[in-house]
Amino acid sequence: MNLGFLGLQFSFGLQQGNMGPIYSYLGANEAQLPLLWLAGPMTGLLVQPLIGALSDRTDGRWGRRTPYFLVGAVLCALGLMAMPLSSSLLMATSLLWLLDAGNNITMEPYRAYVSDRLAPAQRQVGFLAQSAFTGLAQMLAFLTPSLLVALGMNRDWVDAHGIPYTVRVVFMVGAALSLVTIVWSVRRVPELPLTPAERARIAAAPRGLGAALAEIVDAIATMPAAMRKLGLMSLFQWSGMWGYWLYVTYAIGRGVYHTADPHSSAFHSAVLTNGEIAAFYNGVAFVAAFAMVPLVRRIGPGPLHALCLLAGGLGMLALPHVTDKAWLFVPAVGVGLAWGSIMGNPYAILSSSIPPERTGVYMGIFNMMIVIPMVLFALVTSELDLGFLHLGLGLYERALGGDPGRMLSACGASLVLAALSVLWVREGRPSSSPAL
Repeated sequence: MNLGFLGLQFSFGLQQGNMGPIYSYLGANEAQLPLLWLAGPMTGLLVQPLIGALSDRTDGRWGRRTPYFLVGAVLCALGLMAMPLSSSLLMATSLLWLLDAGNNITMEPYRAYVSDRLAPAQRQVGFLAQSAFTGLAQMLAFLTPSLLVALGMNRDWVDAHGIPYTVRVVFMVGAALSLVTIVWSVRRVPELPLTPAERARIAAAPRGLGAALAEIVDAIATMPAAMRKLGLMSLFQWSGMWGYWLYVTYAIGRGVYHTADPHSSAFHSAVLTNGEIAAFYNGVAFVAAFAMVPLVRRIGPGPLHALCLLAGGLGMLALPHVTDKAWLFVPAVGVGLAWGSIMGNPYAILSSSIPPERTGVYMGIFNMMIVIPMVLFALVTSELDLGFLHLGLGLYERALGGDPGRMLSACGASLVLAALSVLWVREGRPSSSPAL
């Protein structure tokens, strides 16, 4: 069931590892990166709640979630094929809108699909299995460029716009993998048939875009308490993770390879090294997701998630002080534990506290708690002058001195705050624990 999720997460891994360098190759400076990346979170902010509400109300020949799987897979493949051919910042940013639209159209139904297919007692394991596939997929996405170099490709072989051909090859592989795995998954694991009561509810529900938007507004107004409490955790968690993905390559470039020039051979080495480190921490996430199954049953997804976030925060705090490539893998263990938990445990808490008939819309709204921190992060840290419009406060330059290592330290502190916040969510404790 989650093989298609593997293809989808391979695409997300390619974005995390390559969009910052692609923007740099095309002339962006580091302070502009968060705002240039806004296409991704803004697409998720708009698409996922809407797709969630629409899929909850879909009842057709192809099922409730399947049409969205397939449309998203096609858009994702098109975006991946075109991205490494970008010739300007405007083109790359526009293609990121397309790519992230496809990813988000497919992502939300995959989250809801776990709740659709599994009994409540199985969902913690189901979401951790989905987390494991996330780790495996992103490990492969990050590692593939280094494998291409090991097989003989020149890391410094670039096109007329400075984008390495290793990036072009791995994005083509990602396009094929995303499309094939999602289609295969849909064919092999068809949706469960709706019950007569579910069909009657869908038939009685109002149709159209306006009805879907009204459903989103009503769902936010009646949001379960556990979901509200997860909002604060999400603010710190996703600000920290997004800042890490944006700036870790630049921190490695400064600390290990002593370069800030995106067109240098040393920077290409930093990009490949980040891919190897990210592959390692995603491998840790893959293994940790399965290892968490007995722990989550014993102590609950909330305390377990807090411990993993703490490990990730300490890893990010340590990483900027590392000057030798081999030692980068030590703090990456903590990042891997955090990432393995992030993709599973919060969804386990959420799925047990939302009504099943509104799973799609609430999974979509929960994604808003992912992207809103990213938007705020971009507006606070970044700065972009468009002539007619000046965006962002520019704290990356003004408060952090343009130092990516300091940014990683701030991200580590943010994950520590997320760990403290999740302890407030009593709904993530074992059922025998007393409630507030």
